[in-house]
Formats: sequence, structure tokens, C-alpha cells
Amino acid sequence: MPTPIYTTDTCMEAQAVQVRQLRKLSPQERIRKGSAMSRLAKLQAFAAIRRRHPSLSPAEVQLKYLEIAHGASLADNVRRWQQERQA
Repeated sequence: MPTPIYTTDTCMEAQAVQVRQLRKLSPQERIRKGSAMSRLAKLQAFAAIRRRHPSLSPAEVQLKYLEIAHGASLADNVRRWQQERQA
């Protein structure tokens, strides 16, 4: 059975090698790799937000990320909570 294609920029042979290597990892190593990829994606998202909105403060960048990743409702709730805390 052929390996399913997960990306459009990797040939099937290279992808098969990647999948074989990932299958050799222990559960802890898989979690570590997944966590590292997640951190990298979040850092890249923050950088993209800063490029698109250079006037935002670091806290506002985090709220924008929260809005994009988890929805405007949650971001609005956090904004309200922050305002109440400052009052």
C-alpha cells in the first residue's frame, strides 16, 4: 500500500523515508518532536502577525494570535478580563 501524501513539496520516496524514521521513535520522542513543531509554528505565526501589524504591542500580538487560532469570542473574553483586572 503506498504511503499517503501529506505534503505537496516532498516526493513520495522522501516522505516514505520520513515516515519510517518517525515510526522508529519512542512515544516520548514523538511527543517531543510534535511539541517542538507546535512551538515553531506558534513562533512563526507571531512573526507573521507582527509583520502584518507592526504597531501592535507584544500583548496585542498574543491576543491577535488567540483570535486567529481560537476565535474572536475567546479573544474578546480575555480582553474584557484584562480590562477588569486593570480597573
